[in-house]
Amino acid sequence: MDYQNVFKRYEIKYLLDDEQRQALEKEMEGRLKIDGYGHTVIRNIYFDTDDYRLIRNSLDKPVYKEKLRIRSYKRVTGNDDVFVEIKKKYESVVYKRRIALPEKEAMRWMLEGKKPGDSQIENEIEYFRRFYEGLKPKVFLSYEREAFYPVDGSDIRITLDSNILARKEGLSLRESIYGAPVIGEGQNILEVKVGNAMPMWLIGFLRKEGISKTSISKYGKYYEEYIAARQADVKERLKYA
Repeated sequence: MDYQNVFKRYEIKYLLDDEQRQALEKEMEGRLKIDGYGHTVIRNIYFDTDDYRLIRNSLDKPVYKEKLRIRSYKRVTGNDDVFVEIKKKYESVVYKRRIALPEKEAMRWMLEGKKPGDSQIENEIEYFRRFYEGLKPKVFLSYEREAFYPVDGSDIRITLDSNILARKEGLSLRESIYGAPVIGEGQNILEVKVGNAMPMWLIGFLRKEGISKTSISKYGKYYEEYIAARQADVKERLKYA
């Protein structure tokens, strides 16, 4: 598999309705074009502790935060390659390190500690796995994505995500897509990924449409609305039982 395994960039997020998305796609004409993967469905398994330490820390908006996930761009078998990724954010800069492995090797590594090799990235992921003792698959999260890159070779990448679904069961990339909706119907998450500054045409478009950046996290929103909220509801009911 030919892929990029190290990223360092700014990732700025916005929430768009369908009408704003259509306007953005029109604005991108002649400037960006959809990448070779076209319309894809991305599947993720997020790993966390039993008390959701990683996502709770992330939602506190610290200067530094990190997460671990396994990702695929299709429904896989045990022999298909998936990405094992650690993603870190420090002072608004996102750093991502990943390695591709057959799904069965990736899960065996995460669940049984059988590290497949000795590369620098594998060692970094293994350190992460050991540091956060008790990591387990906690959430399956999927979404439909279209990614765009500039025709002039400039340093920007734009992704548009919709139909974001998440669940706490069926935590395997071999499973089909289903789950609870993470954002409202007709909403899309725009991510602008740049190494430096955003282009002026995009800044102008966002200002014209009155679109402000957001700190929305797909996993974080699911945790807040479907996990933390229900835990709080159970505690409240037990108090009066």
